[in-house]
Amino acid sequence: MQKSSSSSSLGPGGLDLTQAFFKPIQNAAPPSPTTRHIKISVIGVGNVGMAIAQTILTQDLADELALVDAKPDKLRGEMLDLQHAAAFLPRTNIRASVDYSVTAASDLCIVTAGARQLPGESRLNLLHRNVSLFQTIIPPLARYSPDSILLIVSNPVDILTYIAWKLSGFPSNRVIGSGTNLDSSRFRFLIADHLDVNAQDVQAYIVGEHGDSSVALWSSISVGGVPVLSFLKNQQIKYEKETLEHIHKTVVDSAYEVISLKGYTSWAIGYSVASLARTILRDQRRVHPISVIARGFHGIEGGDVFLSLPAQLGRGGVLGVANVCLTEEEAQKLRHSAQTILELQSQLGV
Repeated sequence: MQKSSSSSSLGPGGLDLTQAFFKPIQNAAPPSPTTRHIKISVIGVGNVGMAIAQTILTQDLADELALVDAKPDKLRGEMLDLQHAAAFLPRTNIRASVDYSVTAASDLCIVTAGARQLPGESRLNLLHRNVSLFQTIIPPLARYSPDSILLIVSNPVDILTYIAWKLSGFPSNRVIGSGTNLDSSRFRFLIADHLDVNAQDVQAYIVGEHGDSSVALWSSISVGGVPVLSFLKNQQIKYEKETLEHIHKTVVDSAYEVISLKGYTSWAIGYSVASLARTILRDQRRVHPISVIARGFHGIEGGDVFLSLPAQLGRGGVLGVANVCLTEEEAQKLRHSAQTILELQSQLGV
């Protein structure tokens, strides 16, 4: 597929017209060589991949955006559609190709590509197909961008992040999954809605598997710096545990509800992933619940496993995992979540 990018060679015979339009000022120095060029690659231009790409562009997170997909016509169409919005967006060089060389020297590679489940297909067979797909995606990404950070969004995200780590040969701090970052945003929204406050004033995490065995950390929820459950206990305000469980179930079911209504999810995961990209590339050192290698944390043993824990992110990827205090019940649920993923990895033979 032919690559497309902006060019100043529009005159006869490819004449560079830059000098005709702009005259250099006197005593000017050449451009600084220290100016940092940020490049992000998005693999997969489906609904999720394009929502991520669009959010990255509107938030001015990259100087160059590379798109890769196996379908050349759709890929070129999506690239042109974004390029045609150039007058309304921050200046970004947008390129696309079915060849992974277009991703060379990326700072961040975001993988959204994945096989769709066929009617009647088992989850295990779907996983086998996604592992095979990743064997064609991850090695070339690692080869063309050996210093990049891999951010896996494809589902099941925890297992595929583990697969990406193994296939890339990257250190574990440079391979992460989007994990429960979006689940935690949904969780914060529901709590804020119950309390009639701004979701940004709610600190709450969903950890563990991005899926049915995820764990809501009720013990550490705070609103405006006030620990919620401790406050209710001190004020002798009664609450039903079933209410808490219902909120968590609503979080788990949220994606299914959106899919049943519109056929897919896109915008929320787009904003979620763009938030992770901003934290990483601008070295903001914020804490996000994302899928990281979890062995050794909170008693998780039995093998290497990726699942979501609150982690500090920066330019080097994962800088550390927050020492969140869990109740014994929460820790047991987290270990069960890890075991669920490990058993599936064992069935896969990975």
